[in-house]
Amino acid sequence: MDPDRATELLARERDRVEKEIARLRSNREGGGDELSDVDQHTADAATELHDAELDQSLIERLERDLESIERAERRLEEGTYGLSVESGDPIPDGRLEAVPWAEYTAEEQSRVDAR
Repeated sequence: MDPDRATELLARERDRVEKEIARLRSNREGGGDELSDVDQHTADAATELHDAELDQSLIERLERDLESIERAERRLEEGTYGLSVESGDPIPDGRLEAVPWAEYTAEEQSRVDAR
């Protein structure tokens, strides 16, 4: 993949992930619930707890994505972007278009996910 295209894709994904993390954190800090001071039914409290846990899970996944994007940016600087970190085989451009931070070929990723 062309390094300029890779830089563009990674920058776009970094921006998207950082904005989503900020939005979720803002919601958790009180920006998302206008009724939090009203005496609540147990079910409402359970729903809020569920939503908070879901947001935290999403934040953690997005933080892992951000770490993957940072690793891809380093590989781009080192000249190894687009090569599998496992085998050194080229990662197809179509896969990098879909997942710019991909570290493995699709076949290798299937094996990693199965572990």
